[in-house]
Amino acid sequence: MSRTYYTSRTVVRMLFSLLTRCEVKGRENIPEQGPLLVVANHLSLADPPLLGVTLGRQLRFMAKKQLFRFGPMAYFMRSLGVFPVYRGQLDRQAMRQAYQILAQGQALVMFPEGMRSRSRQLRPAFSGVALIACRSGAAVLPVGISGSEKTERPFQLLCRPQITVNIGRPFYLPSPRSKLTKHELSELTNTIMQHIAELLPQEYRGHYAP
Repeated sequence: MSRTYYTSRTVVRMLFSLLTRCEVKGRENIPEQGPLLVVANHLSLADPPLLGVTLGRQLRFMAKKQLFRFGPMAYFMRSLGVFPVYRGQLDRQAMRQAYQILAQGQALVMFPEGMRSRSRQLRPAFSGVALIACRSGAAVLPVGISGSEKTERPFQLLCRPQITVNIGRPFYLPSPRSKLTKHELSELTNTIMQHIAELLPQEYRGHYAP
């Protein structure tokens, strides 16, 4: 674990402890080693650091390319293991980096919706996460986050909002014997999102409600 990552995680843990009431469920479901694809819903800018302090393992993240335009910010993010991706399109370079991270036995976090949900409900997901899960053979760890949307409003932090991180059991998607069709990718993406939805309160499930 790099010094920058360790120091940042310590500071973030202190801030969450002071400003929120955070409950973590299912911590025993986190594999201690081996390639791991963490998939979670996305409500707030606080979600990546929240996962960083609650999952224990050192995590790698994708972030939209626009965040890397400012030199000092780009340097800091890269030092934390974050790498850029073109959002909303097939970014082959980002995909290759994702496969490499998992091949090295590391943990990669992806938010399948591709952006924050302003309504807090699950949005239709992109299929790239299913493709990476299938081709890498990595264990998929679903995580449901609720309450972190309240950190987007600074005045609510005065009341220490309740945040819940619900960690499900890891699972695997089948390895493809041939090129996956668009329909197959869609079905596999739905499988991933249904695992996340099951970890969320009903009012957060949105597009993936039963």
